[in-house]
Amino acid sequence: MRSSLSQQLLQHMKAQEFVRPGDRVGVAVSGGADSVALFLLLLELREKLGMVLSVVHFNHKLRGKASDADEQFVANLGAKYGLELHCASADVAKKAKKERANLEDAARRARYEYFRSLVDSGACHRIAVAHSADDQAETVLAHILRGTGLAGLGGIHPVAHPVFRPLLTIRRAELRAYLRRKKQSWREDVTNRDTKRLRARIRKRLLPLLEKQFQPAIVEHLATLASLAREDEAALQTDAELRVSVVAQKTEGVLWIPARDIAGPPSVFRNHPGNEGHEGFKIDSTGVRKRMVRHIIAQLKTREGQLSANHVDAVLKLAHCGQNGKSLSLPGGVEVRKDRDALLFRAVQNAETNRAGNRPREFSYNLDFPRYSQGVRVPELGCVFRLRVIDWPSKGEENNRREMVLDRERLRSPLVLRNWRPGDRLHPSGHQNAHKLKRLLNEKHISRWEREGWPVLTSAGVLVWARGFPVAAEFAADERTRSGIVIAEEKI
Repeated sequence: MRSSLSQQLLQHMKAQEFVRPGDRVGVAVSGGADSVALFLLLLELREKLGMVLSVVHFNHKLRGKASDADEQFVANLGAKYGLELHCASADVAKKAKKERANLEDAARRARYEYFRSLVDSGACHRIAVAHSADDQAETVLAHILRGTGLAGLGGIHPVAHPVFRPLLTIRRAELRAYLRRKKQSWREDVTNRDTKRLRARIRKRLLPLLEKQFQPAIVEHLATLASLAREDEAALQTDAELRVSVVAQKTEGVLWIPARDIAGPPSVFRNHPGNEGHEGFKIDSTGVRKRMVRHIIAQLKTREGQLSANHVDAVLKLAHCGQNGKSLSLPGGVEVRKDRDALLFRAVQNAETNRAGNRPREFSYNLDFPRYSQGVRVPELGCVFRLRVIDWPSKGEENNRREMVLDRERLRSPLVLRNWRPGDRLHPSGHQNAHKLKRLLNEKHISRWEREGWPVLTSAGVLVWARGFPVAAEFAADERTRSGIVIAEEKI
C-alpha cells in the first residue's frame, strides 16, 4: 500500500499539475535524505501519474572522495530499481575561483545548467528537485537577514522551468521518518553542519530557537508567507510588464519610454501607440515603477549581472531629475540615458566602453571612385551603403527629389564614408546657410545614442551627404547635371 506521505504528495502533484502522463521526469538525487526520499516517493507514484523516471546526479567535486562516494551511492540506487542514470561532474571550486564567484552560487549555477542541458537534449522533460518546507523557511529567513523585498520573501518557487519542487509543503523530519520506515539509507554531507555558513546557522540555531521560544509552527508560517508573497509579486510584475508594453517603444535596439512614466509622481498616460481609445491609468505605485525598470533591464541584458535596489533607485532618480544627456551603466551590459523627456535603454554588446559609458563606433572607409557602386560594408553600423549612378535629368522619381541626388561630376577624391565628428558642417539643399551637423541632428530630435556613428560622406574633405538630410547644396543635382548619385542604406 502507498504510504500516507505518498498519498499526500500525489494529491499535491495533481493539484499543481507538475507533470503530465508520458513525461520523462529526471529526479535530482544528491544522495542526501531529502532527495532519496523524493526518489522513493516518485517511484511509488510513477504509475499513478504516468511518469517515466530517471535518476539525475551532478558531482560538484567539492568533497574529494566523499563526493565520488555520493555519486556511486546514487548510481547504485538507480541500478537497484533499473532506472537510467544521467550523471555529470565539474570542478566547481576551480570554476568559482576563475569567475570570482561565491562557491555555493557557482555550484548551483553549474547544477542547474546541467539540468537545462538534459531538457534541451530531450533526455528529460522536467527535473524534480527535493527542496522541503524547512528549506523554504531557511531561504526566507536568509533573505530577510540579508535584506530583501517582496520577491525575496517569495523564497523558493515551486516551478522554475525546467525544475519543479513537489516537497515544499513537507517537513524534513517527515521525509527522514519515511526513509526509516522504508529502511533506506542515505548519505550525509558534513558541510551542511558547518555553522560558519549562514544557512547552517539558520538551520541549527535560529529555527530551533524560534520554534522552541516563539512559534512552534514557524516553518509552516514562513512557507505561507512565501506563498502569499509570490502571489502578490506575480500580480505586481504582470502590472509592470503590461505598462511597459503600452508605453515603451523599441527601435534599432534602443528601448524608449517617457521619463514621467518611470519617475513619478503619479501620472496618467493616454494615446500612446497601442493605447488609442483607452482612458489610460495611473502609475501610482513606486513598486510598479521599480518593477518596470527591472523588466526592461531583463529584456535587454546581454550577460550575467545582479541589479540591486540602489541601481533601480538611480534609474528612477535619473528619470525624475536627471540632466539631459546623463547616462548610467547597469549590471548585465545595459545602459540608460536621459534624453529630454524620455529614458533610453540599450544593451552594450562590447564590454569595452569609453569614459562616458558609450560604445565607440568610429569608422572611415575610402571609396574607390570609379567603382563605388559595389557598396561599402560598415560592420560598425550593421549596414551596407550603395552609391547608385543614375542618368540625369531623369523621368523617374529621383527627378522630383533632386535634393537627395548628388551631381557626380562635382565629386572629388578622396571620397570617404565615415562617422560624423564634432565640428562637421553641412549646407543641406533647400537651406540658406550651412549649419553644424550637431545642430541639425538636435533639430531632428536624434538622440545622442542614435547619432553615435552617424554616417556622412565627404568629397575632398567637404561634407556632401549625411544620413537623413538633403545632400549639400553645392553638390546637389540641377539642370546642368548629366549623371547623378543616389545613396542607399541596407541592413547586413
